[in-house]
Amino acid sequence: MTLQKLDGRTLAEMILQGAHYLKQNSQMIDALNVFPVPDGDTGTNMNLSMTSGAEEVRNVSQDHAGAVATSLSKGLLMGARGNSGVILSQVFRGFSKAIENKEVLTTRDFSDALQGGVKTAYKAVMKPVEGTILTVAREAAEASVEIAEEEEDFIPFMESVVEAAKASLKRTPELLPVLKEVGVVDSGGQGLVTIYEGFLANLKGEEMPDVEEMVSMNEMVNAEHHKLAQDFMNTEDIHYGYCTEFMVKFEEDKLAENPYDEEAFRHQLSELGDSLLVVSDEELVKVHVHAEYPGEAMTLGQKYGSLINMKIENMREQHTSIVGDKKAKAKPQEKAPYGIVTVSMGDGMKKLFESLGATVVIQGGQTMNPSTQDLSEAVKEAHAERVFILPNNKNIVMAAEQAAEMADSEVAVIPTKTIPQGMSAMLGFNPEADLDTNKEEMTSLMSEVKTGQITYAVRDTQIDGLDIEKDHFMGIADGKISATDKDAVTTAKALLNQMIDEDEDEILTILTGEGVDDKDIAELEAYVEETFEDLEVEIHHGGQPIYSYIFSIE
Repeated sequence: MTLQKLDGRTLAEMILQGAHYLKQNSQMIDALNVFPVPDGDTGTNMNLSMTSGAEEVRNVSQDHAGAVATSLSKGLLMGARGNSGVILSQVFRGFSKAIENKEVLTTRDFSDALQGGVKTAYKAVMKPVEGTILTVAREAAEASVEIAEEEEDFIPFMESVVEAAKASLKRTPELLPVLKEVGVVDSGGQGLVTIYEGFLANLKGEEMPDVEEMVSMNEMVNAEHHKLAQDFMNTEDIHYGYCTEFMVKFEEDKLAENPYDEEAFRHQLSELGDSLLVVSDEELVKVHVHAEYPGEAMTLGQKYGSLINMKIENMREQHTSIVGDKKAKAKPQEKAPYGIVTVSMGDGMKKLFESLGATVVIQGGQTMNPSTQDLSEAVKEAHAERVFILPNNKNIVMAAEQAAEMADSEVAVIPTKTIPQGMSAMLGFNPEADLDTNKEEMTSLMSEVKTGQITYAVRDTQIDGLDIEKDHFMGIADGKISATDKDAVTTAKALLNQMIDEDEDEILTILTGEGVDDKDIAELEAYVEETFEDLEVEIHHGGQPIYSYIFSIE
């Protein structure tokens, strides 16, 4: 069978199978993460981003290749999560732009689209790094030019493109030393190769692997939400404020330590909230619960595997929006001069940012990167003429920048990569100053703070000369793992010893995480006061998951 013209219907089927292959392999791609931190990183973000694009493709009724590609680009743009998801959205943004007016495609058209994607993606990244998804996309596109000149049939053409992409992926450790040190290929590049493999599989007529979709869950969730009787209750009557949904993909090593028992799991979750639904099969479990502390529910789930498809919504804010003040609806409020959108996880952290002047605090961060659409909606919610976005995570900065480009109001991104940087930047905001002056001052203050983090390792590895054991704690100083021990407090002490300069540093702020023991906090506080006598120490309960402690040193 030969295929020399690619119509919209076939392109749509290729995209859907590419998205499906990515979903099937997202856990494997997550495992390629260089740092052994608990991070639902590249595979999860690319999967959620591509899934958003695939949903748009499903809604296209035209048998027009350009229309299909444009719909994919639109869905990816709005659903993009994390740097990998944003770069993927830019790859297919350029891809779609190159063929938007073409009803059917030749192999040369497809090659042009691949090259267009590379150009757009490289422009979107301020400092492109080779040995990443960018390299794989570029080298596959470059190879496609010569292939298209010699091959008009799409199946052998795509086979060669996939081979070129795989060869490029295999070379990524030679271009990025940290990949070679840890012994993995680039995770984003692997994600792109997986999508291309899905494209090829569809062209060859290979069926999608069966994945049991728990479709009844959505209907059950809707039924539970109706029980809230929103029009007949007060916002203050909502005892559990966060609608929490997530899935756990089972992992054999975790199940060996914690055998999964649905009834026992359901009982544990029931103690954290209400409107509970738990549906599971042999591969995964899906949870819906209204909880006051979403991270506690997710932590229970992580005992059995990795978290995927996470979503947290503030029901108190939703209820206020739905029921609302009738007078406010009759007369819309004028926009405020300024608004600040910031991202964090943990109830204490949210209150802390609000006390510093944040207008909207999005629940998100490590393991749960908000999408471009989430950030866009937060900008609208801020209801201001000028809005600042503080991502507080390096993997959210690019999505924030996309949201800023799409906004109707004037939006500036302060590229904060940690919670302490976000807190420090907030202190530089002056409501009397103009946007550019504020941006300059907030960005300047952001760079004056040092960030320390204590978290746990998800696998054994060796990096930067440290032997790190699974489930041991790690101390991270401004992104570099520099201490490890089986005990969190011991790790924290070692990290602070390395980070604090007694001649220059004046203030240490300690943000304690979810479930941290009061005795451990007291021990750490006593150690700091005894060791660094002239240092002022502040302790706040952040309630953040993943990180036992976050340190801000100024």
